[in-house]
Amino acid sequence: MVSQEDLLIGKICELYDQISSLDSLKPCQNVDTLFTQLVLTCIPPNPIDVTKLPKSLQQIRSKLIRLCGDAEGLLETHYSTILGSFENPLDHLDIFPYYSNYLKLGLLEFTILTQHCARFPSNIAFVGSGPLPFTSIVLASNHLPTTTFHNYDIDPQANSMALRLFSSDTDLSKRMVFHTSDILDVTKDLEEYEVVYLAALVGMDNDEKNRVIDHLAKHMAPGALLMLRSAHGARAFLYPVVEPDDLRGFEVLSVFHPTDEVINSVVIARKYPLPLHSHNDQQGLPNMILPNKCSEIQVFNPLVNHGNMIEELTVEEQPS
Repeated sequence: MVSQEDLLIGKICELYDQISSLDSLKPCQNVDTLFTQLVLTCIPPNPIDVTKLPKSLQQIRSKLIRLCGDAEGLLETHYSTILGSFENPLDHLDIFPYYSNYLKLGLLEFTILTQHCARFPSNIAFVGSGPLPFTSIVLASNHLPTTTFHNYDIDPQANSMALRLFSSDTDLSKRMVFHTSDILDVTKDLEEYEVVYLAALVGMDNDEKNRVIDHLAKHMAPGALLMLRSAHGARAFLYPVVEPDDLRGFEVLSVFHPTDEVINSVVIARKYPLPLHSHNDQQGLPNMILPNKCSEIQVFNPLVNHGNMIEELTVEEQPS
C-alpha cells in the first residue's frame, strides 16, 4: 500500500517536472493552474519532515522553492503594473488573487505582535518588500495607523513600482519609505527599528537565510523584535524553513503554524537586550544559545479561532 507521504512526493515531483519545463513563469492560464495545483497539494497538514528526505528530493525541493520565488516575483510585478495604472491603486487591491491571504496573514502577525509589544511601534522595517508590498499596506491601513514602514528591496524597479501605488494616498505616502539596498549593506539604520520583518523569500536556502539573520542579530537594536516567515510540513516545498536554532542572538518567543490557506508559518523573536558573554564564532556573533523561555509551538487556524483571536494567541512563558 502506498503511503500518504509517497503519494504527496509523487504528486509534487510530477508538478515539479511540469513547472521546470515551462518556457516562462510569467502569469498565464497554464502557469497559474500548475502553481495552484502545487499549492493545493502542499496545504493539507502532513507530518512529512523535509530535512529527512534523500538528497535527490532535497535538490528538487530547493529548485522548486526558487521556481516558486521567481513565479511569485513575476506575479507581483504583473499586478503592480496593473494597479499602478489606476488613479487610486489602493482601492483595487482585491484584483490580486491572493489578497485575502495577505489580509489573514496581516491580522495573524499583528495579533502575535501585540502579545510581545507594549505599544504600537513607531518604525518598522520590512526586508524584501518587492513591487507589491502587501504586508506593509495591510498593517499600515488596518492595524498600525501611526507607524512608519521602511521597505527595503535590492531591486530599484520593484521599489519604483511599489512607490507608485501610494502616490495618491495622502496618509500612506507619508508613512511608506523605500530603500534600494542589499540588507547586508545596511548597518546603523537597523538600530532605528523596533520591529524588523523578514520576507519569506529573502534568503532562498539555509546559508543565505542564516547570513541575513546573523547580520540582523549584529545590527538590530537590543530588545527589538524580528518577525520571520517559515514553512511547515509539505508547505516547506514552497518556502524556506527557519528553525529556532537558526536564530542565534535572538530569543525565540513563539512559532505559529497556520492550518488554513495562509501558507507561511510565523516566527517571532527578540534580540537579546544585552550582549551574550560567550565564546564568539569567527563572525563575532554569539554561539547558539537556546532560549530558556520559549513558548511551545502552536497551530493556528483563523477560520476556526477567529472569535477568540487574542485569547488563542496568548503565549505563556514555560518554566525555565
